[in-house]
Amino acid sequence: MQLYIGNKNYSSWSLRPWLLMTQAGIEFEEVRLRLSWDANSDFKQTLLRLAPTGRVPLLVDDGFAVWDTLAIAEYLAERYPGKALWPAALRARARARSLCAEMHSGFGALRESFPMNIEASLPEVGARCVRESAEVAADLRRIEEMWATQLAESGGPFLFGDFGAVDAYFAPVCARIRTYAPKVDAETAGYVERVYALPAMQAWCEAARAEHDFLVEDEPYRRSGPAGVIGLHADA
Repeated sequence: MQLYIGNKNYSSWSLRPWLLMTQAGIEFEEVRLRLSWDANSDFKQTLLRLAPTGRVPLLVDDGFAVWDTLAIAEYLAERYPGKALWPAALRARARARSLCAEMHSGFGALRESFPMNIEASLPEVGARCVRESAEVAADLRRIEEMWATQLAESGGPFLFGDFGAVDAYFAPVCARIRTYAPKVDAETAGYVERVYALPAMQAWCEAARAEHDFLVEDEPYRRSGPAGVIGLHADA
């Protein structure tokens, strides 16, 4: 089984199945491709030979391709029922899927203003975006509300008790909160820390910081990477 992913520093979509599989102990071969939107790039050409979307993440199981993070999570849950990737109870399972679907189709302002960037530290950008964008602020409040409700119902430490697909799905949000440091309540901050304490999340972040691959198209706020002086774009 192979999992095709993009740069670990930037690819929020890749993080989700990688974290889920690694933390659950599902064996796979990681195939990392350098992100590119160029139709002639190795990234696009490799992926298009396997699936029609040409995007990551992409799971290939004995030649069978599964794309899109939700589809991958569902496939893995059926392929490995003993891993309990979704909650056991019917209604809890439906709620977990609802939250993943909400993340999948929503939070556009948060995604656009806070692109995932593991090795960066941009608290001044985070503060400015929340101050200037009511949509970003609303997305953050919804995250706080959502996580607080689920943690209260489940008793924690993760959204439905034990770590599962829904926590992997929100791991990129945790990464965004770490990078941009918007003001969040103590419960939200605590959940972020618990996700970051996962061995699989630590491994992902360590690899992301070791990439040293500055992709301009994924850097709306910086002119250079961590090896040099980090500066904000003039319009940032």
